[in-house]
Amino acid sequence: MEDQSLKPIRCKAAVCRANGAPLVIEDIFVDAPKAYEIRIKIICTSLCHTDLTFWRVKEEFGIPPLFPRILGHEAYGVVESVGERVEGYAAGDTVVPTFLGQCESCSSCASEGNNMCSAVPFALGPGMRRDGTTRFRDTHGAPLHDLMAVSSFSQYTVVDVNQVVKVDASVPPKLACILGCGAGTGVGAAWKLAKVEPASSVAVFGLGAVGLSGAKMCGASKIIGVDLNPDKRELGKIFGVTDFINPSELGESSVVEVIIKMTGGGADYCFECIGLASVMTDAFRSCKQGKGKTVILGVEQDGKPICLPAFEFLFGKCVMGSLFGGIKPKTDIPILAEKCMNKELELEKLITHELDLQDINTAFDLLVQGKSLRCIIWMEKLVV
Repeated sequence: MEDQSLKPIRCKAAVCRANGAPLVIEDIFVDAPKAYEIRIKIICTSLCHTDLTFWRVKEEFGIPPLFPRILGHEAYGVVESVGERVEGYAAGDTVVPTFLGQCESCSSCASEGNNMCSAVPFALGPGMRRDGTTRFRDTHGAPLHDLMAVSSFSQYTVVDVNQVVKVDASVPPKLACILGCGAGTGVGAAWKLAKVEPASSVAVFGLGAVGLSGAKMCGASKIIGVDLNPDKRELGKIFGVTDFINPSELGESSVVEVIIKMTGGGADYCFECIGLASVMTDAFRSCKQGKGKTVILGVEQDGKPICLPAFEFLFGKCVMGSLFGGIKPKTDIPILAEKCMNKELELEKLITHELDLQDINTAFDLLVQGKSLRCIIWMEKLVV
């Protein structure tokens, strides 16, 4: 029998054909994997704020709007077929595709403190990272752009081997899925990048899936959550938030003043998870003199520069940038998955909704309205 795995597959995908337009469920073709590539059957995917950024692209953000496009980059699936020169993966392997790669051999991947692979570099632009071409076509043969070389809002996708992480089949699909971006970023930022110490104080600006994920696992004794959504007060308690600040309820006091008073001089660690330059400044000013660390996790929504008071750097404060929370996908996602299985890391309550692919626009509405942390989108109806 002829090997069907090396032929294009026809399947369903949620396609965005215009900036900010509702996604449309269409039949598409997914090409066979080329050298160093893996074709994956997506079991479930999730919606992240980064998807919103590329769905309704703002001119000032500096990213050209590219449509038609298949969004999605946080997912769990099963290897369907592999291309030439792929080693260590086979059909049936359970995997998490990631937007960030790890080759395990370049100088960056070999470095403990660098998670930016230099062999197959990260790129925001469309196309596979080795040749710049797409693996998706519509039924008329027209190409469909991908998102960060993942595009998980499709029943099948093709991903570079650099961006595919094996996970144990015993890990629940929806937990493995959210480790592929949001939860992995939040936990990594606290655990790997800032190295939050037990009994320390933490201020988290923006109580979404990223902000809620990491500080509790690291043993912080005071976790201050800052959010304009009053519903996040009770939600935050589930994830270890000890104090809640709604900036709209402070009167003449500033967030910075309140945090400095609460902590007796400033938080040991501040995490900005919203993506606003003004909030990034507040986070920096809220951290402690001498050793305070501020980690920027949000993507600035309007492309504005950050304005920081230079004088405060003299007192030992530092600001850290982060992609994927500093984690190395192939090394650290399996570790985090094991922590989930051992209940060291409890991420289940980040999943607030579960929908089928045909209802993906409802997932967008929920996230835009602030009613969802993580919405799992199942490609087929499954009993889990």
